[in-house]
Amino acid sequence: MAAESGKKLFVGPRFRRIRQQLGLSQTQIAEGLGISPSYVNLIERNQRPVTAQILLRLAETYDLDLRDLATADEDRFFAELNEIFSDPLFRQIDLPKQELRDLAELCPGVTHALQRLYAAYTEARRGETLVAAQMADRNEGGARFEANPIERVRDLIEANRNYFAELEQAAETLRDELNVPAEGLYAALAARLREKHGIVSRIMPVDVMRETLRRFDRHRRQLLISELIDSPGRTFQLAFQLGMAECGQQIQAIVGRAGSLDDTARRLYRITLANYYAAAVMMPYPAFLAAAEQLSYDINVLAQRFLTGFEQVCHRLTTLSRPNARGIPFFMLRVDNAGNVSKRFSSGTFPFSKFGGTCPLWNVHSTFDTPDRLLKQVIELPDGTRYFSIAQMVRRPVAPHPHPQPRFAIGLGCEIRHAAKLVYAAGTDLEKTEGTPIGVNCRLCERENCSQRAEPPITRSLILDETTRRVSSFAFSNAREL
Repeated sequence: MAAESGKKLFVGPRFRRIRQQLGLSQTQIAEGLGISPSYVNLIERNQRPVTAQILLRLAETYDLDLRDLATADEDRFFAELNEIFSDPLFRQIDLPKQELRDLAELCPGVTHALQRLYAAYTEARRGETLVAAQMADRNEGGARFEANPIERVRDLIEANRNYFAELEQAAETLRDELNVPAEGLYAALAARLREKHGIVSRIMPVDVMRETLRRFDRHRRQLLISELIDSPGRTFQLAFQLGMAECGQQIQAIVGRAGSLDDTARRLYRITLANYYAAAVMMPYPAFLAAAEQLSYDINVLAQRFLTGFEQVCHRLTTLSRPNARGIPFFMLRVDNAGNVSKRFSSGTFPFSKFGGTCPLWNVHSTFDTPDRLLKQVIELPDGTRYFSIAQMVRRPVAPHPHPQPRFAIGLGCEIRHAAKLVYAAGTDLEKTEGTPIGVNCRLCERENCSQRAEPPITRSLILDETTRRVSSFAFSNAREL
């Protein structure tokens, strides 16, 4: 977003996104910049330009890195548009990449609409939505399609850069009021629930809870937690319940800004925000960021200091996007040993796929073979972008015999330019280390001769040759399909 002195730029969507991330109204940001609210309104609608001087004033007044605030969302939107328009459905359309970039930059709302439309299309193509629609037509006289609520909430989290100022402030206020160290937090939260809200917390045996890990009995005002949950998990559940009891106003305000949501997405978003609050209570922002930087982001030591789990720390690291106190922009992935992605967050530019899995060459999948080791890797995408990542397998929660022990792999990474700040990169020549070539997923990756390829890229024609067996199970043409 840098500009020469005097040059006028039309960057309305980016300006609006910055203002919303700061939690400011148009009037408030106008006062801070010394311009009128009406001019701010015109800027955000691209009806007036914003000069380089205004951008510099914005950066100085609110301590912003404008490049980071702009490019993260635009790169993510571009990656998602590129994935959508790589579908064979659009093979007859010669759509230049620059037009996709322009769309991602200037019209993020249109980009989001296209994502929802394509999600509906892919579901219908699999037959799932078609059957559901037929049943709905029969029973209700026709029901309109609603996007996958999980993806809808993920979109909302990404739109907020996985940072919610209201919840952070509420969590910090609570910790100041409790004024206890990490080892006293569980008892303090239990006392707060009991004394302020009349909710009694009880740890219950597995034969009583059965398949349930947490249950709030509204009538008896009891929070029942299974003995299978470890100590960090128990504290988290108390903080979650306290969030539901005390942060309803803040959560409702955030949900209200999301626009139209169906009931399922709204409930899921509320639960997600309460989970966010719980993590912020256990790892309050200023203390956690200071410790992370002091310890060079050593996850296991951070977990010991704040009495949390490995996954909880990794997740919290993706939320450090406070405008005047940012941490490293991490991305995080949680995947099972079948490759199913159950959690993904990105406060940076890593292009997670919305409509497919992950690359098997990323060593996050190898952690199941080395359960007690933390794996490190430099990875490189087809466009040459390099990242540093770590991965480790986690078990949670404990499962009684004979049920299988739940296992997940956690991957955490950042752009290579930030890796020198990590204890895990110590002694590694990041410039000379060769990156493992990976793709977003097989259906979008055009790398040839990959022995791990599960399917050919949808942008190329499959070549079948009965006389030849290559390293890859799928051979394809070099030319893109149009």
